Amino acid sequence: MKLTKEERDILRSVEKGEWRGVPRQAQEVGRYQDAARATIRKDKRVNIRMSEKDLAQFQKKAMQEGLPYQTLISSVLHKYITRRLNEKAG
Repeated sequence: MKLTKEERDILRSVEKGEWRGVPRQAQEVGRYQDAARATIRKDKRVNIRMSEKDLAQFQKKAMQEGLPYQTLISSVLHKYITRRLNEKAG
């Protein structure tokens, strides 16, 4: 089997014992599974008003990312309320 450079680096790192187990792994896995389920579940519909210019920007960015613009808007809102939305400085 042929490995990429990145895969070889990871393999060497594991063989050197540089990796550590996750404490309370079952709890951590459960936490991430719950978060994934909550993110995927789309059980409410919301109508919002926004400027035509902003909508066009969302549509353009969504097209570049290869996803529906409603999904992008939902993702941005989710990241904002979970404090994971980073603003660019400048």
